[in-house]
Amino acid sequence: MLDNSVQIFMALFGGYVVTSMFLLRHPSLLHKKKKIKFTCRHISHRGGAGEGYENTLSTFRRALAIGTEMLELDCQLTKDRKVVVCHDNNLMRAAGINRNISDLDYKDLPPLKSRIPVDFDPGTTFSGSESEEERRIPLLLDVFKSFPRTPINIDVKINNDHLIGEINRLITDFRREDITVWGSFSDIITEKCYKTNPRINLLFSLKQVVRLIALFYSGLLPFFPIKETHFEIFQPSMYLHPSWRKHCKKSDGHFLVFWSPILVQYVERLLMNKSLFQHLNKRGIQTYVWVINDETQFKKLYDLGVAGIMTDYPTKLKIFLDQNPEYNNNIGESSCTATSAN
Repeated sequence: MLDNSVQIFMALFGGYVVTSMFLLRHPSLLHKKKKIKFTCRHISHRGGAGEGYENTLSTFRRALAIGTEMLELDCQLTKDRKVVVCHDNNLMRAAGINRNISDLDYKDLPPLKSRIPVDFDPGTTFSGSESEEERRIPLLLDVFKSFPRTPINIDVKINNDHLIGEINRLITDFRREDITVWGSFSDIITEKCYKTNPRINLLFSLKQVVRLIALFYSGLLPFFPIKETHFEIFQPSMYLHPSWRKHCKKSDGHFLVFWSPILVQYVERLLMNKSLFQHLNKRGIQTYVWVINDETQFKKLYDLGVAGIMTDYPTKLKIFLDQNPEYNNNIGESSCTATSAN
């Protein structure tokens, strides 16, 4: 009796494994492929924080002139309910004053400092023009006016219904649902974004990334629907670079710096899986990896099948793509539009 039960279990389990592997390669048998509205190989993180003042109009223009295909930016809400483009709510790091954006009216926001640390290139700062105009924190409205047909990736930084509603209003007013991606690390914020407007492309929250990885390695992923359109993940091994180990502190929040190299490499192998990326691509879901500032990693990631790389150094990535044209081919059905209205 026991032998029969074991045989039945093994037969069922074997059938499950074979079916899962087959559907992993052929997901269209269960799921309609999402319509790919644009694809981007070259994405500028905060517009290119290593080559310009982060999240500013001048830096966005520079990145587009270089040839970036998507701008990544962050949104906050001022006291007078204006949606501004800035990563930190507290202005100490970026502007040198210990005040929160949410406590100030837009007209009272200071310009960025002339020297700003580059978050994902530890020990490095960007310094440029002394012009306050170039260092001004912009309104999201002005970004959309300046770059109406440029794909933009929006990280919604705070859980605020008015912020989410205003971002949605601006996206719909400019008719850019198809070329905008939004969401947050926070699952609560990302769910609110989706419920507010499911027509806008959606990021995976951190919770949903963990869920996706668990489904993939359990073999269940081919059987589950996915509402998100963009799988954006970090590359764990970047935290093994000597500059990270030398300059980062626990207070910076980069917790992987303090993990053992073996554990970091294990997490990397879990996340950086070519079969996973191929499956998502076949379902119309793009994979972007952030924030990659080391040229030696560009080839590795494109070879794994990622759709795009997010970098603080758009010139480095542009040079790599120019020198390696085999990686310039868009993997989707349509390409990015990267134009600005000047």
